[in-house]
Amino acid sequence: MPGKFSARNLRRKRKRFRWNSDQKKRQMLKLWAKTPLKGSPRARALVLKKKGVEQKQPHSGIIKAVRCQLIKNGIQVTAFVPKTGAIKHIDEHDEVIIEGLGGSQGGAVGSMHGIKYKVVSVNGIALSEILKGKKEKAKEGG
Repeated sequence: MPGKFSARNLRRKRKRFRWNSDQKKRQMLKLWAKTPLKGSPRARALVLKKKGVEQKQPHSGIIKAVRCQLIKNGIQVTAFVPKTGAIKHIDEHDEVIIEGLGGSQGGAVGSMHGIKYKVVSVNGIALSEILKGKKEKAKEGG
């Protein structure tokens, strides 16, 4: 049981121990605001070019990805294009929606180094719908 006049000490200790929590530390340091998406779950981007990225050891293979520029702040990021043949449906200057891949602390997943985002939709249509053949990709322009 704490002493009669120990409130100040208890408060000070609690303040210090809060920093042991990863969640609280990320919140206090505002780490969510230092990522390209600035804390939002998804963002719109324009495709600059399609590229293949080699996997890290011990895996071998080429990951299909796109280099894109975020519309909200102009930052360029590399986004993974999931599923087989999906890269064929994405062209340069298309508008895509990207979201985080789900690695710990906003990092990359598995053997994909440097790739932290994935493509969710192309020109406003979900990539999964395009791949199933249910919808066609909207044409940009006129």
